[in-house]
Amino acid sequence: MHLQLHETVPGFQQPIELLRACHRRILNSLDILERLPAHLAEKGADEEARTAAQRVLNYFHEAAPNHHADEDEDLFPLLRRHCGHPDSHPQLCEWLDHLTAEHDEIEAGWDRLEPALERIARGKATDLNGAEAWIHQYRIHLDLEERAVLPFAEHLLGPDERRRIGASMAARRGIGNPGNG
Repeated sequence: MHLQLHETVPGFQQPIELLRACHRRILNSLDILERLPAHLAEKGADEEARTAAQRVLNYFHEAAPNHHADEDEDLFPLLRRHCGHPDSHPQLCEWLDHLTAEHDEIEAGWDRLEPALERIARGKATDLNGAEAWIHQYRIHLDLEERAVLPFAEHLLGPDERRRIGASMAARRGIGNPGNG
């Protein structure tokens, strides 16, 4: 099982690109989680499996909740203001409503997977029941954000709105004065 370690991420002055970088990290974590059952079946909860489980746990404990808040509290409300814009898509607000509701479903699915990953991280092989469906749902969710929502965010949001999003994202993470970009 190959673990991707680090990638350079954009700063808070580029909040849409930062959201895309978060999506790549989520996808990396989903890839790890997707390979974990086969690894467990072949090698048990060895060091590699424990490390993989801990990486997934760390990401979804720390970064994923901030990411959902970035979208639900900052990006989506600002995009809603542009739903009637001639350059917007007629389904934009419908997509935003759907994605917001899915965040709750994704978080509930995580709550069901988390105990099994904690056991694996402690060296105890266990089934990851529901992981496949959760991974599939999350991939579809991210695809809609990437394919539809973020391109409209790039097109519709002005520099002041982007600065507000970036400042809020930084504040959520306890980072002051993220720059003026």
